[in-house]
Amino acid sequence: MSFRIAGTYLEACNCDAICPCRRIEGVAGGRSTHGVCFGALSWRVDDGEVEGVDLSGTGSLMTYSYDDDVPGSPWTLVLYVDGPGELAEILLGRLGGQHVQTLPWVRKPTASVDVRRARIEFGAGEVRVGDVIKLRATMPFVTDSTVSCIVPGHDRPGIELVNDEVVVADSPFEFALRGTCAFTRGFDYTG
Repeated sequence: MSFRIAGTYLEACNCDAICPCRRIEGVAGGRSTHGVCFGALSWRVDDGEVEGVDLSGTGSLMTYSYDDDVPGSPWTLVLYVDGPGELAEILLGRLGGQHVQTLPWVRKPTASVDVRRARIEFGAGEVRVGDVIKLRATMPFVTDSTVSCIVPGHDRPGIELVNDEVVVADSPFEFALRGTCAFTRGFDYTG
């Protein structure tokens, strides 16, 4: 199946800014700040389709965790989807795509994957999934360095942020973060 999705990516995790997984001035990062990484990644799809199915106006949010000290650092994740199931298939790497295949939860083992349908609301620097998830990140992290993230792609820089608030209260994840790293940039995935 061929596909394309493009829009805005926003994430936040428990690492300190600048997140150690980012590339800074083109230099690859390393281990997460605390050895165990957890957070929320989101995609607002402004334009997209897969084999005639319109994905424009859809979105997704992933909650996740992994431990750097577990061999292969397998991901446990929940993918919330507001739109057709094909969006989940793209983001989980099941439909291919050169860039998508490089995403960490696609190329690494997964301990647990759950896909849930949900209403997702996107605002300026904010994403909500009902009353169980809130991700808000609006404050830029002050740096003169060029920063990029693998999820939207290292082909161009994005904006490192400090999150205002991340609250996740939906099993298996329950956490609250404030003042940790976040990142935003446009994304464009094809396959």
